[in-house]
Amino acid sequence: MKVVTVIGARPQFIKAAVVSRAFQKSDEVEEVIVHTGQHFDTNMSDVFFEEMSIPKPKYNLNINGLGHGAMTGQMLEKIEVVLLEENPDWVLVYGDTNSTLAGAIAATKLHIKVAHVEAGLRSFNMKMPEEVNRILTDRVSNVLFCPTDQAIENLLKEGYANIDADIVNIGDVMQDAAIFYSSKAKIGNLETPSDYILCTIHRAENTDDPQRLKSIIDALNKISQTMDIVLPLHPRTRMKLSAIGFSFETSKIKFIEPVGYLEMVHLLKNCSLVMTDSGGLQKEAYFFSKYCITLRDETEWVELVNNGYNSLVGSDYNKIVNEVESRLKSGDLEKSDYLYGRGNAGEKILEKLLEFNS
Repeated sequence: MKVVTVIGARPQFIKAAVVSRAFQKSDEVEEVIVHTGQHFDTNMSDVFFEEMSIPKPKYNLNINGLGHGAMTGQMLEKIEVVLLEENPDWVLVYGDTNSTLAGAIAATKLHIKVAHVEAGLRSFNMKMPEEVNRILTDRVSNVLFCPTDQAIENLLKEGYANIDADIVNIGDVMQDAAIFYSSKAKIGNLETPSDYILCTIHRAENTDDPQRLKSIIDALNKISQTMDIVLPLHPRTRMKLSAIGFSFETSKIKFIEPVGYLEMVHLLKNCSLVMTDSGGLQKEAYFFSKYCITLRDETEWVELVNNGYNSLVGSDYNKIVNEVESRLKSGDLEKSDYLYGRGNAGEKILEKLLEFNS
């Protein structure tokens, strides 16, 4: 069985590595990895692939820095060339990026079977390009690998019981990754307080709205008066903060440069609380038994909210400050369930692909 894996962003490499490790244990699978180049990352050097135990891509399409239409169109064109060359049995895509959608459409047009990992996730916010990508990718996929029961329920509500696609709950590949990389966490050049909140802000709905961004950063400034906050700062977020007149010099927030995944694992393992507008970090907080306060109005990971592990506060100053105060008193999260499986999603994907290919 030959599988072409299409990925385009660092988080997708982490997810795909879980499945690649399962593939490498099987004599029945040949995997070809295609990196679209969607998120240009100078840190993805040879050292990155060696350190993370990730196979290097056979193809790098180097498509980045374009608008959604141009980027997706160029990816579609170049991925089609690769698929005609490789002639795989399956195309495997992850998540909700433009790379995900382009890989799925290119395969479908060539009548190659598509498997979508992280299928069925919904934020119900069509203003998010990620929501458009995930919905369209699900619709053309032959196998929908869902991370949760909620994801399956979302698909069934959309009529997927009447669509010719196999829906499987395999758990979350990021649970596998958290287990694998936990022992590999590294401190690098990080200097952190003994007790701190880990925070990230990067989502356009926050950074592109001056009022939302100001409300969030004002709340963080208030919290930092009594509790250290460590915030790896994306260059784009730094630019947006400067545009609203934020004073880095007078703030007590500990801004640090963006970190690699293994450094982020270290920060997660050692923090007291997580605040984020990221999708992935919400789950990773849960994996490492930390409460998460989500700086968004909605989340794809509703089971975390429903089970009390995650609080949605949006950009509301008072909600942010009050929820942090409440959660810090709660201590570390105690989880007794398996919302995202038992850390064997990679093996399940291998097993199902071989089954569906026979």
